[in-house]
Amino acid sequence: MPAFEYVAVDGHGRRQKGIISADSPRSARRELRLRDLMALDVIPVSEKAATASRIGGRISDKQRVLLVRQLSVLLQSGLPVEQALAAAAEDAATPQTQRVLHAIKTEVTEGGRLADAMAVTPKAFPPLVRSVVAAGEVSGRLGDVTERLATYLERSHQLRQKVQAALIYPAVLGVMAAGMIIAMMLFVVPRLVEQFDLFDADLPLITRLVIGLSETLQSHGLWIAVGLAMLAVAVARAIRLPAIRRSLDRYSLSIPVVGPLNRTVCAGRFARVFATLSGSGATVLEALGGAKGAAGNLVFSDAADQIAERVREGGSFASALKATGVFPPMMVHMVSSGEAGRDIPGMMTRAADFLDAEFETGSATLLSLLEPLIIVVLGGLVGLIVLSVMLPILQLNTLAIG
Repeated sequence: MPAFEYVAVDGHGRRQKGIISADSPRSARRELRLRDLMALDVIPVSEKAATASRIGGRISDKQRVLLVRQLSVLLQSGLPVEQALAAAAEDAATPQTQRVLHAIKTEVTEGGRLADAMAVTPKAFPPLVRSVVAAGEVSGRLGDVTERLATYLERSHQLRQKVQAALIYPAVLGVMAAGMIIAMMLFVVPRLVEQFDLFDADLPLITRLVIGLSETLQSHGLWIAVGLAMLAVAVARAIRLPAIRRSLDRYSLSIPVVGPLNRTVCAGRFARVFATLSGSGATVLEALGGAKGAAGNLVFSDAADQIAERVREGGSFASALKATGVFPPMMVHMVSSGEAGRDIPGMMTRAADFLDAEFETGSATLLSLLEPLIIVVLGGLVGLIVLSVMLPILQLNTLAIG
């Protein structure tokens, strides 16, 4: 059924925009009247709109989770893919999501597979989602597969939210402390320097260093800010280069304290996606292809390629996993047990659950230590500035008394 983008006015005079499915523009206007909306403009969703969706069809992680969960429920209830997409589009929270769904529905109506249709909006449905959906279509269990995919996306979203919520307080504390230090260097220290100059006394080393830093910020602060911004842009572009990204990813796994946590979360993502794909009917090689990008680390991607090569040569999956030296030993042992019991997807799911729990515990402990550490470090910096101010004052008082 064709889709139409409309602009209408409700009973309170408020303008509303959206997309509606109808046989013709007249039917679309009739449907809008039934919704107590007066249509101002009704335009068919053309190929141009689909192209725009291909370029900018981005949706939030939360919207993606809700959308995949909704599709899984609709597909498991027996609705065809086209009708499930139409129903999801009707209940979409934003016009952007509606455009994405209608673009996908158009491709499916023309005979395309759902996974291929999702490629129309790659920013809304990344390769991981499309790989899982493709495996579900091949196995004929699309409803069950989308349910697993929704569960995985929900877990990932919840874990990301926990980490972000835990980082809010340290981030706010750091920004406020940095702002206070900069304000002291720009406004407080210069006023005190004027007083010190009146007495022409020898200042302590720490005071001279703070005064020098303050004068540098006053005279070259703008250029320093511009230089830091340019450096940040250059670094952001540099880390996109495969060689630099691979080196950084390798280093991130060896950093004390943080490295083991990073390895745990990457291995957990790899195991979760592999279990989802292989449990959906994908072969080991297909599951490896989908999981290699889920870890978010090129070292794990390279390890997935090594595993695939060994499996093609006839080696066992567990031994190939162990030979990379990247994955945690516990995960290797669990996969070895699953391979012996012919239940690799089940054991990979258990490994992912264990690794996720280990990451949550470790990250909570690390973040609980991060807050007092930030307070101590920033308090020390503020204390140094205060000390650099108080030492000359005490020195002058001593001279005055003497």
